[in-house]
Amino acid sequence: MPRDRDPLVVGRVIGDVLDPFTRSPCLRVSYNNREVKNGCELKPSQVVNQPRVDIGGDDLRTFYTLVMVDPDAPSPSDPNLREYLHWLVTDIPATTGAGFGQEVVCYESPRPTMGIHRFVFVLFRQLGRQTVYAPGWRQNFNTRDFAELYNLGLPVSAVYFNCQRESGSGGRRG
Repeated sequence: MPRDRDPLVVGRVIGDVLDPFTRSPCLRVSYNNREVKNGCELKPSQVVNQPRVDIGGDDLRTFYTLVMVDPDAPSPSDPNLREYLHWLVTDIPATTGAGFGQEVVCYESPRPTMGIHRFVFVLFRQLGRQTVYAPGWRQNFNTRDFAELYNLGLPVSAVYFNCQRESGSGGRRG
């Protein structure tokens, strides 16, 4: 796919969160049976519960790590908490889903307050089963540093959606 049309490049996921990588089509994320496509818009009310995550492949002895981050926290114009970690699951066997892995950091539903936020799911292939420690906090997580720390290499797949505060959901007005 030409770089100028790659939705991960256009959406600045490649650059802000990840380095360029070669994809293998093995990650499917869906909320309430609606598959997440790069750049699609989901409302906070649609992403309250953790999504279904299906991982392809053909060998149950291959394990994956799933990371979900918000690189636009607390706001896209001043992302000083970049990246905010929303979910971390390790040791997911190929051909299964996130429910079969080890949840290291539990799912926290997106609740953006300002601007349009990108929520990015990143899948890494592990070299083998390993112990991963939960970071001390969710803010200022760094996917690249995490991958380096645990020797995960480049991701094998990624997908993201956009989300913004729903109008009429409270907060201060004008």
